[in-house]
Amino acid sequence: MTNALREPDIKGRSKKLWKNGDGTCDIELIPSLRSYTYDREEIFPKTAGLRLHFYEVAAARLAEEGVQTVFRERIGDITYRADYVPAPPYEVIVKNIATGSTVRKYPGLFPEGHRFDPPVVKFDYRTDPEDQPIGEDYLRASGVDVDAFRLCALTCNESLRSWLAPLDLWDFCLVIGTGPDGRPVINSEISPDCMRLRDESGKPLDKDLFRQGADEATVVTAWTDLVRRISG
Repeated sequence: MTNALREPDIKGRSKKLWKNGDGTCDIELIPSLRSYTYDREEIFPKTAGLRLHFYEVAAARLAEEGVQTVFRERIGDITYRADYVPAPPYEVIVKNIATGSTVRKYPGLFPEGHRFDPPVVKFDYRTDPEDQPIGEDYLRASGVDVDAFRLCALTCNESLRSWLAPLDLWDFCLVIGTGPDGRPVINSEISPDCMRLRDESGKPLDKDLFRQGADEATVVTAWTDLVRRISG
């Protein structure tokens, strides 16, 4: 990737981004795993390629369902080309199961493992050190088409759940931007790093392994098996 010869235009905890000047960008994944709640941050080198493999397959599946993502093509082991869509300062979370922040932030409201039907959609403002829930009226006041973004997230959820079954998708988060045509477009990767996914026995196949203290070998083994499974 020739862009790697210059400093990235944007660098975050999990990726570096180079703008190409033609409406696309090149993205290199950083193999970092982080949990604010569990006060843990590590570099697990082999996880970046597994995240990208999952994302590549997921983006193709979503495209078949009419869900637009920025992903264009894989250009290296941990790099891909994407449409450049500015990332807004909030993320969209879909909850099929009450777990994580739902039971931590709202104790007593729902028991751990409660199944939402229909799924719950919430918006978080992306800020350090921990993202914060944001009221939808604030988003509307800033010009966000909340209903369109909600529909995009729910359509993505339906497609992913159908594709991943019998694996159980508990929740996931997305960054959704607005494309040049004015339509919502998923601007973030879709991978086990940004979802909770359980196998038929209830075993985690996602970043919950890391949150629970698993070492690199355990995480890599589980994600490798997951990638093999979703790749057919």
